[in-house]
Formats: sequence, structure tokens, C-alpha cells
Amino acid sequence: MNYKETLEYIQSLNQYGSVLGLDNMHRLCGKLGHPEERCRFIHIAGTNGKGSTSAYIAHILMAAGFKVGRYVSPTISDYRERFQIGTRMITQKDLCAYVERVKDVCEELVAEGYPHPTPFEVETVLGFLYFAEKACDYVVLEVGMGGATDATNVIPAPVACVWTSISRDHMGFLGKTLSEIAGVKAGIAKRGALFISCKQVPEVMQVLLEQVKQLSSESFLHIADVAQATGVKYGLTTQQFSYKGLSKLKIHLAGTHQIANAVLAVEIILQLRKSGIDISDKAIYKGLEETSWPGRLEVLGKKPLFILDGAHNEDAAKQLASSIETYFLGKRLIYIMGVLKDKEYDRILSLTAKYAEHILTITPPDNPRALSAFELAAAAGAYHPQVTNLSSLEEAVEVSHLLADKDTVILCFGSLSYLGAIKKVYAKFSGAKRP
Repeated sequence: MNYKETLEYIQSLNQYGSVLGLDNMHRLCGKLGHPEERCRFIHIAGTNGKGSTSAYIAHILMAAGFKVGRYVSPTISDYRERFQIGTRMITQKDLCAYVERVKDVCEELVAEGYPHPTPFEVETVLGFLYFAEKACDYVVLEVGMGGATDATNVIPAPVACVWTSISRDHMGFLGKTLSEIAGVKAGIAKRGALFISCKQVPEVMQVLLEQVKQLSSESFLHIADVAQATGVKYGLTTQQFSYKGLSKLKIHLAGTHQIANAVLAVEIILQLRKSGIDISDKAIYKGLEETSWPGRLEVLGKKPLFILDGAHNEDAAKQLASSIETYFLGKRLIYIMGVLKDKEYDRILSLTAKYAEHILTITPPDNPRALSAFELAAAAGAYHPQVTNLSSLEEAVEVSHLLADKDTVILCFGSLSYLGAIKKVYAKFSGAKRP
């Protein structure tokens, strides 16, 4: 298959939906020689912060001289972002070759009477195969959804099991209570791994502690508490903090919550170092400073500021509201919002609408789960008097700039799935404005 045919095949897999469970993954991995057994993983579950935390960890390990693979979702600008080694995503040639191999195995499974693997199962086993054959020293592996029955959980005991902030999301799949959701996410824990979590709400913390204790009386859950960070300085381009003897650590990801994500990453690295992995202080400083992660308070333009953020659930909306109060209080804000039907958009609006002068709603393109701009505008109208639904991303970018002056902040947020598309629209728009 050429690259176009490969992407078409990947798109065609959507007909197989999303199915939680590990039976097909075990069969897939078996037919491909169990590549998951040839990688050393850092397995990360949670509701928010997985992407940023994994980026910090990967960059620190890279700064320490290791060859690091990363498996992430969703992506922003290019499908190939899912599979990265170092700072480079998989080549088109490699993607075609690996998809061809996995496709052949999928057809074998179907011929044997088994269900066709889902898109995420195909992608996950492809990642295992790619990272194993490229001889990565470590793979930072993000859970797709949940934990216990997520396709990534077919791996043997990883080097470390990590939990970022756990809150309510995917409730139709994971459970209706926070304890139920935490129980599913706690399911990545395996005997022999290190266990590290950010400080969670008591309901979640109890579930994680019980899960770890069940594995072994010697197991210990290490807690990364952002309250232990000192000398915290917030900024849109540079932020600083000190933690456990490491003073004046700097990061360039914006958002007040990024201090907590960075503290978790540092705690993970310190625990890895205690286990015997050679990671210097210099690598920690260098890795944190070099970390970038698109779609998280990402500044695309200035005068007016044009910012992207993937706040798509209640917890992320709380983080966004905190960042608005820290960086933009007193500024005129114009929102561009697009969300998916299965997200708690009413809660997102209740937490963020009050800061906006005007809310522009759009329909995330090319996504069957997208909530229409009209429906989102109707919901937003209960929280704000100035709401306009628009027909396209192009119209949203243009209208937002017509409403703005040079000191305005245009904040585009909601589903991560459309941020890559709006980046392209904005690039074309800003390029056309230049003389």
C-alpha cells in the first residue's frame, strides 16, 4: 500500500468501533511474535495530563541519552504523531510497511472466526512492533481509555505505572462514579512495577492505594504533591518551580496545571533513578526545558493573542479557568468552541463562559461524534448573552479577528480533534494578512 491507501485503510477501521477487552490484543500480539514483551514501558493512565506528563518524561529520558518511543492519542496535526521515537514521528514509508503487516494478521484473525480488531487495537500493536524493532530503550505508553481493559494493558509489568489526574470522563464506558472510574484506571497496576501518582482527591487516592496494596505488601504508591513545589512562578512562555532539592526548574508549557504535571514527571524520574536508571540532574533540567506539546495553551499568534487549548471535560475546564485567571484576568476574551456530543459541555460552559466577552461555536469537522455548532450555541446561551454559531473554522477565525483588537485574547478550545484543522486555517489566514 502507498501512503494514501494506508490512510484510507486506517480510516476504514472506524467501522469496527471501540471495544474494551484484551482477548483480541493477545491474539494480535501472539501472531506478531509478542513485540510487547520486548519493550520497557512507562505506562500512564489518567483523565487529564497524560500527554504533557508523557512529553516531560520522554524529553528527560532523551536528555539522559536514551532512545525513547512515545505512543500518544489523540493527535493534533498528523496521524503519524501517534508513533514517535525521540522528537520524530514515524515515517510514511515505515507506517505503510507496519500497517501492511498488521493488516495481514487482522485478516488471518477474521478468517479464523475472531472479530476484526478495532482501530485502537491495530494502532497499539503497530506501536509495539515499531518500538520493539527500532530497539527503543524505553517506551512512554499512554492509555487510550480507562486502563484495565484498554488495549495497552496487554503489556507485561512495566518499569513504572503512572496515574495523572483522574476525574469524570467516558462515563458511558468506565462507570458512573469517580470510584468506579478510578478502579478501571487503577487496573494498569502490575506486580514488579514502580507506582507513582499525582495527589488525587481522597475518593480516587483510596482506590489507587488499595489496588497497589493488593499486589504486594511491599508495594508502595509514591505521591507527587504539587503543594511541595516551592518558588513557583507562572508565565505564558516560561514557568519555574523547585522540587525535592532541584531548584529553579523551568518549563515552557503554559497553564497553571502544567506545574503539577511537571512535578509528577520529576517524581517519576526520581523514582526511576532510585531504581538504578542513570538520569542526571542536568538531564532533568534540560528535558523539562526542551519539552513542547501542541494544543495545550499553545500560542499561535499575537496582537491579538490566538491560543489553542484542549479543554474537553470538566477537570480540564477547571484548569483552563485557573489559567485564565492567572494569565488573562481583565483582558477581553473571545472564545471559539467546538466539542463532541459525549463530553460534559454543559459543565465546561458553566466553568468558563463567565470570562468571555463573546462565544463563537463551531462543529468539529470530519467527526461523527461532533456536537453541532447550533446545539452548542443553544447550550452556551444559558450561560452567556453573546453567542454566535458559525458554519466553518474559516468563518470562526475571521469573525474572531473582526471582533478583536490587538489586546484581545482569542481562545480556541474544546475537542482536541479539531485543533490541528484550525491550526491550518489560522496559518492560511495569518499568511494572507501579511503584506
